[in-house]
Order: sequence, then C-alpha cells, then structure tokens
Amino acid sequence: MAADEQQRSVSASDPSEAGRSVNPTDAPAGLAKPRSGLAKTLTGIEGFDVISGGGLPAGRATLVCGAAGCGKTLFGMEFLVRGATAFDEPGVFVSFEETTDELAENVSSLGFDVKQLIDQRRLAIDYVRVERSEIEENGEYDLEGLFVRLAYAIDLIGAKRVVLDTVETLFGGLTNTGIIRSELRRLFRWLKDKGVTAVITGERGDGPLTRHGLEEYVSDCVVTLDHHVEAQVSTRRLRIVKYRGSVHGTNEYPFLIDRDGIVVMPLSTLSLNHAVSSERVSSGLPELDQMLSGGGFYRGSSVLVSGTAGSGKSSLAAHFAAAACRRSERVLYIAMEESPGQMIRNMRSIGLDLQPYVDQQLLRIHSVRATSFGLEQHLVQFYRLVTEFQPGSVVLDPISSLERGGTDFDANSMATRLIDFLKTEGITALMTSLTDGGAALEKTSLEISSLVDAWLLMRDVETPVDRKRLLFVLKSRGMAHSHRLRSFRITDRGFDLSETGS
Repeated sequence: MAADEQQRSVSASDPSEAGRSVNPTDAPAGLAKPRSGLAKTLTGIEGFDVISGGGLPAGRATLVCGAAGCGKTLFGMEFLVRGATAFDEPGVFVSFEETTDELAENVSSLGFDVKQLIDQRRLAIDYVRVERSEIEENGEYDLEGLFVRLAYAIDLIGAKRVVLDTVETLFGGLTNTGIIRSELRRLFRWLKDKGVTAVITGERGDGPLTRHGLEEYVSDCVVTLDHHVEAQVSTRRLRIVKYRGSVHGTNEYPFLIDRDGIVVMPLSTLSLNHAVSSERVSSGLPELDQMLSGGGFYRGSSVLVSGTAGSGKSSLAAHFAAAACRRSERVLYIAMEESPGQMIRNMRSIGLDLQPYVDQQLLRIHSVRATSFGLEQHLVQFYRLVTEFQPGSVVLDPISSLERGGTDFDANSMATRLIDFLKTEGITALMTSLTDGGAALEKTSLEISSLVDAWLLMRDVETPVDRKRLLFVLKSRGMAHSHRLRSFRITDRGFDLSETGS
C-alpha cells in the first residue's frame, strides 16, 4: 500500500490518531483492544465502525451479503458517500443492476447528493449492463473487460474506495463453476493489488453465505445483512462473520435505515465504567426525599417506579419532571400512552401545571406508541431526541409498553441499552412500569429491576370501606433508605403522603 493511502487509512490500534469519531473504548464489552497494526478504513456508517473496531480492512475486499431488500446496495453507497464527504476519499460504484439516475434517486431521500459528488469528481458510477439472456458460453470467459473499465474509473478520480453491486450478476449466465471460481479469485486479487478498499455485495445462497459459496472464502472480511418480520414487526440485523487479522464483535447487531442512512446499534457497546455523581436531586416529593435518606435520588441514576394501573405512577413521574424544571434543568418526557395535551390537562387536575415549563422549553413531551415501529427505531429515536435536546433528566412512561414492540428478549435488550446510554450521559432517568393485577408486585415484565439503582413500588390495597394507595422504597443503591410503607392520597393539590401505611 502506498504511503499516502496509509495516511488516509486508520490503524485499528489507535483510530483517534486520524482525528475521527471512533473511540477504542467504545469497542463491544469483552473485546480486547487490537494488538496488531492492521490498517482500517472508517466507513462513516453510524455504529458499524464501533463493532468492527475501526471500519473495514484498508486496501482489501469486504463481502456484504444478504437477501433482496436487506440494505446491501445502501451499505455500499453510504460507504462511498461518507468516504467522499467525511474522509476525502473518492470512490467508484460499479452497478450491474441500477443506472446512475436510479441510484441517485433512490438515495436522495437520505440526503445523499450523488450527482453533486459526481460533478465534483469525488464519486464515479459505472453502470455495466449484463443481460443473462444475452450471455452465451463459448470459449474462455474472463473479467479483463471489467478490470479495464474499473482501472480507468479509479485512475480518473483517484479513487480509494470501490463498490461492486452485485457480483452474482457477472456470472449469471455461466454454468462452468471452474471458470466462476477462477475469475472470482482473480477479481478479489486484482482489487487488493490496486490497493483500494472494496465492498462487494453478494446475494445470499440457500446453504452457504453466497450463491457460489466461494466469495466468503476469498474475502478478508464478511458482513451479513438480514431482514425478517416477526409478529408483524420488521427487524434488520447485521453480523460480522469473518474479519482476518482483527478482533471484532461477533453478535448479531440490530440496525435500521432511517433518515440519515444506516444506523447499527451495538448490543453491549457501553461498559460499566461511566462516571458517577454524589449529588442528589429531588424526586419532586419532599416526603419521598426524606424516605431516600433525606436527599432524593443520585444524579445520573436510574429509577424504576412500578405498580398496578391507577396507582399514581405517571403523577409521581410528572412531579419528578416538574422538580427538575424548577431547577432549570431540561427534561425529556417520553409518554407512550398519552398525548402531550392530555398529560398536561390531567396533571392540572392534581395541581401541577406543566405548560409553563413546556413554554420555557425546559420540558419536551414526546408522545409515541410502542407499536408505531420496531424497538430499534424507538431506540434510535430516543437517542436522537436526547442528543438534540440535551436533557438533565429523562422520563419514560411506561417503559413496560416496549414489550408490545417486539419479543421479550428484544424489549429487555432495548431497555438495557437505553438505561446504559442514559447512565453514560449522566442523565437521571425515571421509568414507570405497569404491573399486571395478577402478577407478583416485586417483578417487572421487562426484568430490568436489577439494572436500576432505585426501585419504588406503588400499590393499591382494598379495605372494607375504600382503597388505599401505598408507596414503598424497595431498593436504593448507595444510601440508607426507609423500609416503611407510606400511604398516600392524590388530591387536587398533589401528593399527600402520611407518616405511616395505615
């Protein structure tokens, strides 16, 4: 590899030297930092450079395979667009199925201005029409013609990146497996000799990863994309199957295609080394603060409030949000069962007016149904809201709604990553959880109670004449807290906690 190419690539042992966004400490938990100096090229695809430990192998070919509609072409196009716009690395896209206009139109909704990049000579697209019905096996077949076209395009713009989409089209009319294998090997070797970082897309085969079953063996890195629907919920997953000479995450990672392109969400990117604070913040109820050794919750901690329907969870969450706003802190309130107007009206009935905080842009209420889209898209949306609004506190009411957006495992995984993310950002999080009437009270449907720092239990108790509401601090890490049951009423002036549970 030439010296200038080495400078543009990134060493996996220290990606920060190139001044780019990947932090080695962000590697998936359990993965050691790479010891080798294997050069890597950042893709610029959000999340992928984290799980791959710095991107794709520089100057080598990577196979991206999957079934139709899983995002292969977009992965390749985003790899080139990010390279041209973020890393000053021009790229060549060789398409066997879509014309330049079709490709440009398809990715324009993501903000990719392909035609402008072509005009600036930072991107070249070569559409090679291959019609299977017009191919006739007669004599030797080789890829010399493709090599000539590709070499011309690379030299024309000084390309450092190449995408071939899809490789099966080249051999669609051939039955001689010997020729196919020979030319595939030549293609991968030719790309490596040219020193370009290449992405070659391939269609998923019935047995092996690809239709011919050879591409995965000659590639230095293999990435599979999958798109399946379960219980009417669509989920995309990505996995790095192979990466020669590099440590990488081996899990299946959910990903989605949103307004900015591909976003990969690592399952365990965040390790348990976030900063902690000894500062205390009010729960919004002075009496509850007293139950928490007099100071309220620790700043940056995660709090779970569980209870049956109508036990007062949302009202307590609203008091917590109002207390933060009174401290001039921003609060993001994610309401999964009520609209903003409905929530503001309902809280007024207990003497809590949230509208002034909304007007002062201290409180942002984001209402969304759990079934509106998949869990991964929810997670990305929450991530973007937090990133944009920069709140000091977040309320998720109720987090148990997430179980309706996927399987129990997926919902637990999503909730875990959300809690880890908020802790890493130093954001105090309060989450409510609905407990079914017949379920054990000291259990949550998402089984996240062990992840949170404080757990408040709210319940109704029937007496011969009425129903009483009770509040109990089940746990609160790092402080001596009350173990007494406290009865309370919710009046038009807010919460009224008694001294005892009677």
